[in-house]
Amino acid sequence: MRTLFLALYYGVFTHLPSSYAPVIGPVCNRLRIWCCRHIFARCGKVSTIDRKAYFGNGSRLEIGDYSGLGENCNVPRDIRIGAHVMMAPDVLIINQNHRTTSTDIPMTQQGSEPRRECTIGDDCWIGARVIIVPGACIQEGTIVAAGAVVTRTHPPRSVLGGNPARVIRTR
Repeated sequence: MRTLFLALYYGVFTHLPSSYAPVIGPVCNRLRIWCCRHIFARCGKVSTIDRKAYFGNGSRLEIGDYSGLGENCNVPRDIRIGAHVMMAPDVLIINQNHRTTSTDIPMTQQGSEPRRECTIGDDCWIGARVIIVPGACIQEGTIVAAGAVVTRTHPPRSVLGGNPARVIRTR
């Protein structure tokens, strides 16, 4: 059954207008959410699944109440997203990297590092074009400024910005 809903989502619903488009947007958003309820491992009362959000097969993806995936965002299939999370467009969350330890073997032949879990706590705001690398988690109440590259986990209720992201202030 998941395969049917994945085909519907990626084949049709992901191409519908933005959730914020006048008149038709809310309908398109509800269709995407309806489809994702049959794909995700757990799907709360989601507020937004915007167009072209990519989550692989979503088999272990969990998303809490009143959270959303922004337009063109790319998240791993096994991420946990808390409640009341706002995710802007073009967010990229990576949970796996290439091996590069051996210099006598080409990097293309070294395989991949193990997957590293990423979670996003409750009440977070992730700005546009944020990149979150393997192993970095976003703690509860954190705001990540647009364009930041999060390379490690920071304390809860931080405001992060920059490349690499650093704490600008606390909330």
